[in-house]
Amino acid sequence: MADEKDSGNGSIRQRPWDLVVETVLLELVGLALFGIATLLAWLFFGWLPDPTLGMLTTSMLALWPAVELHRAGPPRRLAVVAAVLALATVTLLVAAVANWALPASADSDVGILIGYVVAVPFGAAVFAWFINRANVA
Repeated sequence: MADEKDSGNGSIRQRPWDLVVETVLLELVGLALFGIATLLAWLFFGWLPDPTLGMLTTSMLALWPAVELHRAGPPRRLAVVAAVLALATVTLLVAAVANWALPASADSDVGILIGYVVAVPFGAAVFAWFINRANVA
């Protein structure tokens, strides 16, 4: 591809936005799988799964591009720490706004689910930016 460059150590650099788009698409697939599981659980067992299961389902699929990027080059602790901090910060900020905007759903942890789903692409972008920056140096 025209936008990929070899950084000299055999790893190919990606633009952070490519990783964000791929993460969002995989996140949508994870949410669809969670929706199907919720529908089946509700129809056959009459039970609705905890939103934490939704976060787990989406994160298992959505974090795969970041894992592949981490495997392509040497581990960078700073990139991982920055990504986790970005993930936590955006999750908490969006959860606070969602709980403020939808107070009826605050007790069911829907705000934290919304915050996490919004934060995963941000965490992936921060991770990709730090990894690519480390490969340039």
